[in-house]
Amino acid sequence: MKKATTLSVALLAALGLTACGDSTGPDMNVEQYHGLEIEGEWSGQLAFGEEIEIKGISGNIDASFTSGQDVVVSWTKQGQQNDPEEVTVDVVRHAGGVTICAVYPDVPGGIRNECGPGLTGHMATRENDVAVDFVVSVPAGVDFNGRTIAGDVSARDLQSDVFGSTINGDVDITTTELAEGSAVSGSVTARFGRTGWDGELAFSALSGNVTVSVPTNANAEVWATAVNGTVNSDFSLQRLADGSLRGSIGAGGGLLRLSTVTGNVRLRRGS
Repeated sequence: MKKATTLSVALLAALGLTACGDSTGPDMNVEQYHGLEIEGEWSGQLAFGEEIEIKGISGNIDASFTSGQDVVVSWTKQGQQNDPEEVTVDVVRHAGGVTICAVYPDVPGGIRNECGPGLTGHMATRENDVAVDFVVSVPAGVDFNGRTIAGDVSARDLQSDVFGSTINGDVDITTTELAEGSAVSGSVTARFGRTGWDGELAFSALSGNVTVSVPTNANAEVWATAVNGTVNSDFSLQRLADGSLRGSIGAGGGLLRLSTVTGNVRLRRGS
């Protein structure tokens, strides 16, 4: 699968998403918009191996499998004190697929906000309370990448490679193929179906649990760590002095890295 940036203290910058502290826009003491909702939708076909990427700042990203041929992305923008119409949803077609972003008004004196794939583009806001929730229908073979700052990322029953990341929220992934996931304040739960891979698959959190289920006949090298918490595995692995687990499952192979700072790590035997 396409390699994603590993979780670190610099994750905000790595995602190309930032949140600043001072408020701008309408008077924040006046509830002008009272939950006004605005809806929109994009649909189109992507080739096998191309990726649908969703970038948000505030709001949930919910993906599920569709037996159809079209990727369908719908969104709802809702604001209490800020105008949802000030937040645009931009669609960028590129060589690797399609990137769709919630683009907030530019921060005065800052870098211009722009939607771009992967680590390109720039997305920042100052306490704009507009939340943009995305719902995505993903056909088989189309990779899914969901990134947000404040919200949950879920991908249910997909048949393609999946990457999900959030700063403040949970990540929940199930796919027949490969997966990676990261959270800062929140838990990561994943179940994937591929038995082997090249390189590294990483699942990580700073404050939250990491639970990953892999096929019984998976082949991988495993490194599982929790700084403040427990580490458990359904597979036979070596427990080191610091409580971490290392070892091979099956015939060995690519690296499976599970880590958290405060929380528990669990490696489960799937079907």
